[in-house]
Amino acid sequence: MASKEPGWELYRSFLAVMREGSLSGAARMLGMTQPSLGRHIRELEETLGVSLFARSPQGLSPTELAHALLPHAQSMASASAALRRAATTRHDTMSGTVRITASEVIGVEVLPPMLAAFRERHPGVVIELSLSNQVQNLLRRDADIAIRMGRPAQEALVARHVGNITVGLYAHKRYLKKHGHPKTMADLASHVLIGFDRETPYIRAMLPAGVPYAREHFALRTDNDLAALAAVRAGYGIAGCQCGIAQRDPALVRVLESFQLNMETWVVMHEDLRRSALVRALYDHLAVALVEYAGLAAPSKTKLRARAKR
Repeated sequence: MASKEPGWELYRSFLAVMREGSLSGAARMLGMTQPSLGRHIRELEETLGVSLFARSPQGLSPTELAHALLPHAQSMASASAALRRAATTRHDTMSGTVRITASEVIGVEVLPPMLAAFRERHPGVVIELSLSNQVQNLLRRDADIAIRMGRPAQEALVARHVGNITVGLYAHKRYLKKHGHPKTMADLASHVLIGFDRETPYIRAMLPAGVPYAREHFALRTDNDLAALAAVRAGYGIAGCQCGIAQRDPALVRVLESFQLNMETWVVMHEDLRRSALVRALYDHLAVALVEYAGLAAPSKTKLRARAKR
């Protein structure tokens, strides 16, 4: 047990070294000199009575204990950032900072016009947009509002289901002019396909059985959804794309409409933030806008009846 409590600045320096992989990189990130940062690391080790890094001519190598402490330092950083956001946002005003987390595609392709419309009405808001396909921890206050593909399990969260975002298979007109349209699912095997590099449990649960859309079929493999979308737009091949995004681009054509994935979509925030007028207003705004977005690609009742007759 440490004889005294290390200051937050020591943990911040430790976290920066873990993130950047070197003293020099961490010093640049924090705007410190390398010797000062090195003193922080030594002071933290001495205060805790442990060794966090192995020293060598090549630099610092984290010990197993350093990796074990990393999640706790990340939690402290999240709490510090949440404290700063709370300090700038009074519960009864419409100004301050709100941090939103979403997937890369949602954050780049879907949210910007929604956020622009909100800021037009509330110019005092500052948005922090954290984009990652990893689920951020709202209980730890990594973010104030999250857009999630799946029902949140934690009871301390307020969640609103905004619908199912539909994903279909799309290709650029240029690709289809050269390679033709696949007529059946089996035809996909003879086309240029774009897909994931690593199959996650989420992807495995989403994909229909028997569809020739697996890693071994892909001519371009990436886990970056924005890169896959860019490849489709470049005419590289066929890939899954949110219908609401594809419908904005007349050059993208849907193929094999029988292939359809439905991503259950939720807007989520911590229940303690309901008292914040700004956070609650942005939460409600995004929920309404995402309901409209999710509905863009939903098949109309007329289309459904026509398919049923066929």
